[in-house]
Amino acid sequence: MQRISRVRSMLATAGVATLVLASSAVAGAAPTGTYNAAAAKLVPAVYKGKVLQVATDATYAPDEYMQGSKMVGFDVDLINAIAKTLGIKVNENNVTFDNIIAGIKSGKYVIGNSSFTDTKAREAQVNFVDYFQAGEGVYAKSNAKVTFTGFKSFCGFKVAVETGTVEQTDAQTAAKSCPSSKKLTVLTFSTQTEANVAVASGHATFGFADSQIAGYIAATSKGAFKLVGKAVNVAPYGIATPKTAAGLHLAKAIQAALKVLVANGTYGKILKSYGVQAGALPVSKITLNGAVS
Repeated sequence: MQRISRVRSMLATAGVATLVLASSAVAGAAPTGTYNAAAAKLVPAVYKGKVLQVATDATYAPDEYMQGSKMVGFDVDLINAIAKTLGIKVNENNVTFDNIIAGIKSGKYVIGNSSFTDTKAREAQVNFVDYFQAGEGVYAKSNAKVTFTGFKSFCGFKVAVETGTVEQTDAQTAAKSCPSSKKLTVLTFSTQTEANVAVASGHATFGFADSQIAGYIAATSKGAFKLVGKAVNVAPYGIATPKTAAGLHLAKAIQAALKVLVANGTYGKILKSYGVQAGALPVSKITLNGAVS
């Protein structure tokens, strides 16, 4: 509990000022890592010599987003550094968030790399290698007369979320506690971009996203949005792999690569280049949660 509280405080204190740095990040400017033979030995033979398909929803700046025709973000730089460390090739695919886990389960994608909060429900479907942590943040139009001091603040309003996210689940749970006279309406959208438009148009009062995403949205909105509360529910992010024998071994290889990247400073430099270093994990927290189902 002490660690979670400390990280929540760090994220809240960092706020918009830290996240403004992300808007000036240059794609490809972050370090790419170097090959590590010990970590590379852990990659299953079935994945060697192939291009591994990675699924990412590139509407979630600064974690993953499009700069013209190129996908960028700290998650993108990080998976490329992991690939370099392991001596494998990866190809990013821009996939609607709610379709990523289904695509991994069907065999279409080998890796899910898209700001996935590691939850028990998701662990039942994929393996997760935890690599970052973030809370949930709330934003609104800059002229809105609202504040967020907890989920009861949502009662009586419409809240915009991206489909399939933890924010959708949490908002829907919060709605059950609102009195009938102050109904909470949860509006779901297939992309974060669409959720942002709903708030900008006044169709929704609150936008609800991961804390650094909400901060980035406010910081780069040219005054259109503002943060209206502190981050809540700090939890780890995980890189997803299939719940197969090969998928589990690939997860172990990714875990080893991440530990190398933390130790040699590459991980920290990537996060700093996007202004999200407050969510960094130490080596001891780079954990694998999953097994073959």
